[in-house]
Order: sequence, then C-alpha cells, then structure tokens
Amino acid sequence: MTQRWFSALLLASVLLLGVTPAFANKDAVQFGSNIVVPEGQSVHDAVCFFCSVNAKGDIDHDVVVFFGNVHIAHASRHDVVVFFGSVRAEDDASIGHDVVNFFGSVHLGESVTVGNDLVVMFGGLRAADSANIVGNRVAQPAWLFWTPLIVLGLIITLIVHEVRSRRRREYLAAYGYAPMPPQPPAPPAPPVQ
Repeated sequence: MTQRWFSALLLASVLLLGVTPAFANKDAVQFGSNIVVPEGQSVHDAVCFFCSVNAKGDIDHDVVVFFGNVHIAHASRHDVVVFFGSVRAEDDASIGHDVVNFFGSVHLGESVTVGNDLVVMFGGLRAADSANIVGNRVAQPAWLFWTPLIVLGLIITLIVHEVRSRRRREYLAAYGYAPMPPQPPAPPAPPVQ
C-alpha cells in the first residue's frame, strides 16, 4: 500500500514539475467577453470564443475568432481567421498575411491591404476597388454549401415519408382498421321540475 502511494506521489510530482507555463504576456484570450484593443495600444495574439474583437490599435500577430466578429481599424500584422462571423477592415487598414473566413462575410474598405491570400468559404465578400490583395482571392458563396444539403435533406425526407406510408398501407391491409373505442355513456338527462 505504501509503495502504491509513493508511486502515485512520484508520478504526480514528475507531471507537475514537467509542465511548462504558457507565455502569454501580451495575448488576449477571451471566452464570451469581447476583446477591445484601444487606439495606440497593441496585443500580440487575440483569440476569442463566442465574442468579438474590436481592434482600434494594432495586433502584432494572429486574430482567431469562433462565433464572433472582427473589426480592424488600423493593422493586424499576421493572419485573421474567423469561423461563423464577419471580418471588417476599415479604410487604410492592413492585414499582414492571410484572411480566412468560414460561414461569414468579409468587408474590406478603401485602400485596405491584405499581405497574402483572402479566403471566404460559404459567405460573402465585399471589397472596395482600391483594396489590394497580394495573394489569391478565393470566395465560395454560401449557396454552394447549403443547396446540396437542402436537396439531400429533401430526398431523405421523401424516402422516409414513402417508407412510412408503405408500412402503414401494409399494416392496414393485413390487420384492417383498428376498432373504434367505446363511446362514453350519454350524460343523464336533467331532472324536470
């Protein structure tokens, strides 16, 4: 018994001593609370779940948002990745590398610079004519995703309906209609006065 406790204690101490602390000096990570970078300030990375990033200042590296929006007023020096939300870059803003958006929209203002690729999957893209995208521009509209799913859903619904109708017809042909439940007795007539 003592050897078991000693082994467990030794294993726990090795695991605790082996854990390296995460370095997040200027990172902003939130779950459910919006991240706001004031003008004149900067953060290294901005990661947000179920919230939005409003960057009036600079973002020195990546922006990653799930189920929220990104607003860039000045600069993001690396990637901007958004799932189920929108990206909005104000006039004269710059994004150092890629912009990737799934199931959302991207709006680029006048003279916005994207340093590499712009990818919008199953969403909308609105970019000013003066927006400069150095790499590739890939935009797949939402109907490319939803149309096959809706058609597939309708086909499955039709098949399920036909199978149920066939089984019901077979049951009624074999066993006939179910007997009617007995009628409740009529209420007694009111007494005559």
